[in-house]
Amino acid sequence: MKLVLAVLCLAVGASAWPQWLSDSPPDLAHRQQTVNRLLYRSTEPLRFDELEAAAANFHPDADTSLYKDDGVAVKRLLKELEDHRLLEKHHWFSLFNTRQREEALMLFDVLMNSKTWETAVNNAAYFRERVNEGEFVYALYAAVIHSDLGTGIVLPPLYEVTPHMFTNSEVIQKAYTAKMTQTPGKFSMEFTGSKKNSEQRVAYFGEDIGMNVHHVTWHLDFPFWWNDAYGYHLDRKGELFFWAHHQLTVRFDAERLSNNLDVVDELYWDRPIKEGFAPHTTYRYGGEFPTRPDNARFEDVDGIVRVRDMIIHESRIRDAIAQGYITAADGTKIDIRNSEGIDHLGDIIESSLYSPNAQYYGALHNSAHVILGRQADPHGKFNLPPSVMEHFETATRDPAFFRLHKYMDNIFKEHKDSLPPYTAEEIGFPGVHLTSIGVEGKLETFFEDFEFDLRMAVDSSESVKEVAVSATVSRLNHNDFTYEFDIKSDVAKHAVVRVFLCPRRDSNGIIYTFEEGRWNCIEMDKFWTKLSAGDNVIKRKSSDSSVTVPDVPSFQTLITEADKAVAGSSDFDFAHYARSCGIPNRMLLPKGTENGMEFALVVSVTDGESDEQHDALEDATTESHTQCGIHGEKYPDHQPMGFPLDRPIPDERVFLSSDNNAYTIVKVYFKGEH
Repeated sequence: MKLVLAVLCLAVGASAWPQWLSDSPPDLAHRQQTVNRLLYRSTEPLRFDELEAAAANFHPDADTSLYKDDGVAVKRLLKELEDHRLLEKHHWFSLFNTRQREEALMLFDVLMNSKTWETAVNNAAYFRERVNEGEFVYALYAAVIHSDLGTGIVLPPLYEVTPHMFTNSEVIQKAYTAKMTQTPGKFSMEFTGSKKNSEQRVAYFGEDIGMNVHHVTWHLDFPFWWNDAYGYHLDRKGELFFWAHHQLTVRFDAERLSNNLDVVDELYWDRPIKEGFAPHTTYRYGGEFPTRPDNARFEDVDGIVRVRDMIIHESRIRDAIAQGYITAADGTKIDIRNSEGIDHLGDIIESSLYSPNAQYYGALHNSAHVILGRQADPHGKFNLPPSVMEHFETATRDPAFFRLHKYMDNIFKEHKDSLPPYTAEEIGFPGVHLTSIGVEGKLETFFEDFEFDLRMAVDSSESVKEVAVSATVSRLNHNDFTYEFDIKSDVAKHAVVRVFLCPRRDSNGIIYTFEEGRWNCIEMDKFWTKLSAGDNVIKRKSSDSSVTVPDVPSFQTLITEADKAVAGSSDFDFAHYARSCGIPNRMLLPKGTENGMEFALVVSVTDGESDEQHDALEDATTESHTQCGIHGEKYPDHQPMGFPLDRPIPDERVFLSSDNNAYTIVKVYFKGEH
């Protein structure tokens, strides 16, 4: 785990080079600078002297003692390269393409197995020049995220590294025209669809580039291909898969209710896909993203996945839920009628390498992305490239993504509903009394314009000068607010404060019962605190939420600040932005309505004594552990995700009979443009 950012540190200036040929990693500024340079214009040749020299002169297999695996990984990749079996440059890359994923992971393996700093540096330079650009970027991002040396490194926003995946083709074309005519431009990007399409009302959510980055980063943090041989176990990965996507689904439903739409219906294999989708985006290389018409019916994808397989695997999973156990590949039974069952269920539904029986239960989630994405050309008649559903960067743009995840979410709910309700003792916290909950500041949302750089979207040339080209897009934001909780404790205790925001009414204005509403709750925050004996007044800023992350600085900001830091003239806090897995902080609140949309603010204060890291977590304010865990460590909360609202609540009096639980009604107001 201690090599990958060594790989990254090749690209610094010549004056810094000698200190890098050592056993110790360089400082954060140098590492950040190297990441920037390795990702800068990733579709073009390297343009830094040290990188070019290493790429030209290094022989990766000349000394296999430089590798932890004695050169097995690098020999394998070189053999594929020499036999011309690797995907060519200037071609689309999709993680859902089995062969392309294998190739990207070959490079990832090389980076992870390099022993020394110099070896890692040379490998990074060598293979950047020789493998497909998409595979390189993916392998590098994954390596930075999963390396101990990655601490504090800020990965540049993908919407500026690979802008074609996030930007409408109309805007890309305008950027090219601006470059050719040497006329700087700032171009407005509209959401797809039209007013004739009701889904247009919520396009701002699925097409939000910050939300797209969260989704792809979550899948980089918890990749389905992860093998513990890389160095550590991804704790509660299956449960996190459930919880992160459940929260995306309920947030989408809250946005629909904010816009006078019904909550999203699930997908059915034997019914038409009601909503079509025209993505209005183009690959940098390989044509346009396919369009799916309205009311398409599922067909088998030749040679890849059949509709019948999806139905069979779903049936086997539902049988496991009904029986209360999963059958492992060796025939043993894994009990799932307990708090740990959701973790095993997530492993088989996705499925990841953690699945105890992938052959029997299949890969419902991954296969569903492919079969849904290929319905524009299921038989390969038109040789279309992958759809938006076959990239984690773009999947949420398609409204059918949320129908797909509502379908899976209902399977998870079927399991949760099979568990017994919590007793008053299980959700209680004796001696702790939540006497008051409130919010300082009006819960108010608005749309604002956001500008991002498009220079990486157009090719550069020594004969043509750079011009400033950018896109602006409308995005949801909200005013800052602060929770205030009054808690009386009989004695000093370690506590966890859990905060949920739950839509109060359905699309017809009918108030949800507590049992109906609890599955729709948005987790707003979860934090640890030390309660003193007596009265405690706890204030918590919305910006400190453990659900969210701040906006990633622009690529140009990272370049400028890293260069300044290397020169000793910057105090930029890179570590503050080092993780992009998390809901954007500005999207913590759902949109609401002009007259105020009612929500139940539900708060539960529970015992934190059993949480191993409670002392450290009581001081933490920015770690987005709620949906993203903590790298290489156990998930900090010993309770099930969503506790205590994750199981049936047949009688709300049981929930409210404990003094540590309470709720109040709040309103979220939408005030339009900023």
